[in-house]
Amino acid sequence: MTKIKIIYKVLFLFIFGFFLLNPFSAFAQESQEDKERRLKAELEQIEKEIKVQQVILSGKQQEGASIQRDLAILNAQISEAQLKIKKHNLAIERLGKDIVVKSTVIAKIETDLEIGKRSLSQIIRRTNQLDDTSLPEVFLGAKDLSESLADTESFLAIEDSLRETFAEFRNSKKANEEEKVVLNQKKNQEIDTRVNVEAEQKKIKVAEAEKKRLLSLNKTEQAGYQKVINDKAARAAQIRSALFSLRDSAAIPFGTALEYAKHVGKVTGVRPAFVLAVITQESNLGANVGSCYLTDTTTGAGVKISTGLSILNVMKPTRDVAPFMKILEKLGRDYTKTRVSCPFSIGYGGAMGPAQFIPSTWVLFEARIANALKVSTPDPWNPEHAFTASALYLADLGATAQTYTAERNAACRYYSGRPCAGTNTFYGDQVLAKAAALQSNIDFLDAQ
Repeated sequence: MTKIKIIYKVLFLFIFGFFLLNPFSAFAQESQEDKERRLKAELEQIEKEIKVQQVILSGKQQEGASIQRDLAILNAQISEAQLKIKKHNLAIERLGKDIVVKSTVIAKIETDLEIGKRSLSQIIRRTNQLDDTSLPEVFLGAKDLSESLADTESFLAIEDSLRETFAEFRNSKKANEEEKVVLNQKKNQEIDTRVNVEAEQKKIKVAEAEKKRLLSLNKTEQAGYQKVINDKAARAAQIRSALFSLRDSAAIPFGTALEYAKHVGKVTGVRPAFVLAVITQESNLGANVGSCYLTDTTTGAGVKISTGLSILNVMKPTRDVAPFMKILEKLGRDYTKTRVSCPFSIGYGGAMGPAQFIPSTWVLFEARIANALKVSTPDPWNPEHAFTASALYLADLGATAQTYTAERNAACRYYSGRPCAGTNTFYGDQVLAKAAALQSNIDFLDAQ
């Protein structure tokens, strides 16, 4: 039958298309082999050179303070940063190639899937038509018995092929989803690497400026280099003693905050500067929104501390009031005199202390905080406890990777419960900007 032959042709073309899903040919692989070997060799050489500079840097840092020693340290830092930039650029080159290949694979699979959808719909329509035709109609419509039997055999063959085609279609769809996941990972790696390049470039700029300043000192100033050392020590002391603002808790010296952040960084794997940046961001938001007291444990209403005005939705009664009261009972606090966040224009407030955990979330972390700090009763308003809670949560959100994209998405999730996209991206961007500034101060202090 002519129609059956047409269906076979459509089916053959569709199935043949699946054999072309993999665009990686032996020739394509071979054309990249020399390039991959070259890039790998260059990366290995750069790694060796970086280690040499790190040894020089470590040795110079053990020497007594002198202008020659500090110039040597700056030269080693500049050389190390330049080598890292070269290394990152090679990585970007490799990632760029991988992204192009993955994008090509996805485009090919999506094209084949679209062809497959159309072919399947045609086959299914024809199958339904044959299903609707009764056996007497098949025999009466045929010219002879042999043609009727051939049509029946063809129909059974189409049903078998249709099942196989559905399986191929599902496999291709799964492959497409997996390729997209890998592509997004490659894109994030490329973004992270470019951010690393920018960070190394900033380090070079700072080091070059300091080197230029040291070289510009006259002989008298060089002889009295102790003054330069004293100036650095004074700046370090100023940084450490500067007050670090905390939301709904008294400010603490930056040096103390850094100690807390470094400790929880070792426990959780989250970068100290990132923990401090999140706490700073929450403090800034608190200055804009203000603090409230809960006054009605039934409705969750309260008052704004700065104005004394009544505020609805200070705390969600069905979710947070009960755990809030239990937390305060263990701490011996009066709920009418305990600061919590006021609500934004929509939703509820009720977040507690520097880390801004709502009560129902805080109780989920209490055991982990107690274990990390070896304390019996974690306190949301205690800075060290709050830093630990924040770091534990950020670790759960993926910040332990310590890459730009991982930290940015962790910050957005901390704020809104979802990765950076649209209205919540400001939070992630502002946190990382603060982390960069804080990291600069931390690096300066660590170098003293």
